[in-house]
Amino acid sequence: MKSTDNKNTKFAQRVQNIDISGIRKIFEAAGEQSINLGLGQPDFDTPDHIKQAAIDAINEGFTSYTVGAGIPELRNALSLKFKKENNFDVSSDEIIVTSGASEALEIALASLVNPGDEVLIPNPGFVSYSALTEIMGGKSVSIPLGKDLNVQPDDVLDNITPKTKALVLNSPSNPTGAVQSRDNIKAFAEIAEDHDITIISDEVYEHFVYEGEHVSPAQYTDNVITVNAVSKTYSMTGWRLGYVAAKGEYIEQMLKAHQYVQACASSISQKAALAAVTGPMEPVHKMHDEFKERRDLLLDGLESLGIKCEKPSGAFYAFPEIPDSLKTTEKLVSNGVIVVPGIAFGENGEGHIRLSYATSSSQIQKALDIMENVI
Repeated sequence: MKSTDNKNTKFAQRVQNIDISGIRKIFEAAGEQSINLGLGQPDFDTPDHIKQAAIDAINEGFTSYTVGAGIPELRNALSLKFKKENNFDVSSDEIIVTSGASEALEIALASLVNPGDEVLIPNPGFVSYSALTEIMGGKSVSIPLGKDLNVQPDDVLDNITPKTKALVLNSPSNPTGAVQSRDNIKAFAEIAEDHDITIISDEVYEHFVYEGEHVSPAQYTDNVITVNAVSKTYSMTGWRLGYVAAKGEYIEQMLKAHQYVQACASSISQKAALAAVTGPMEPVHKMHDEFKERRDLLLDGLESLGIKCEKPSGAFYAFPEIPDSLKTTEKLVSNGVIVVPGIAFGENGEGHIRLSYATSSSQIQKALDIMENVI
């Protein structure tokens, strides 16, 4: 007789051990009339010159597979972008164009992690880091955040073992909006060199810094895989176009995983990304300024409600202190305000909720009015 309880045998344990993303649960369950402060997605339209490049690609029949690493003109443009904006040198052959930053993270971890290897991950931190590590058979090791909601070099050092393979950094950060200092980035680079570990640097929010500066660790060490995407910077989340840059020994291994997982990124999205990377930055600057205004509105509102919140210096998230984040999230959702409980980003996120201010000021104000009655 066939067993009715085949949970541990029918499916892979590494997948059973992870849960559906808490962010996606909230996003996909949200009502149409809800005020969505849960989604990390710019509410701006993709700029017209980028959309036109995609239309032109379709009309010109540029709809077939491309070379696996991405079209040469896009990788050349990204090579120039890294030199100009991030102050480090990679050739076009040291870049892979991916299906979003999600795939870039996946192939980075796939290239590094053996079963039992440890990856140091911010806790709270973006949900994919731990889940992808577990899928690869690795062990995610939580690094607590300091009072400024940033990872601290001493805490990284305290958690390094002979099994440590990588350190994930995310600045500006999701979910906290914190921005790492240049001194900390230098310290992390020195740690990577001294202990021969790899930094996976997730830089998708690099253009949304309001105080401080964005610093890429690849300025200071070759032991870095830099992950980025056009998704947030150019309001192109649905285009699913990311990229990863690293020295050749990394790229050689990641390209293998990329070829079997994805073959190549969308040809049309690659043409759109080329227009984005080489085009005018005014739409990005406009978004930056608008996000800063919304951040200030949200922080003023939280302060007026007596809710403590570390001032986010980047991205478009706030991470206020809210006791019993799950219960509070349920209350807010039932009253039409979508937020994400802090615990969705790791157990250290309990006592917080994540608020995204990637929505209009009027919606933020309405949400604050509802929060006043609920919390």
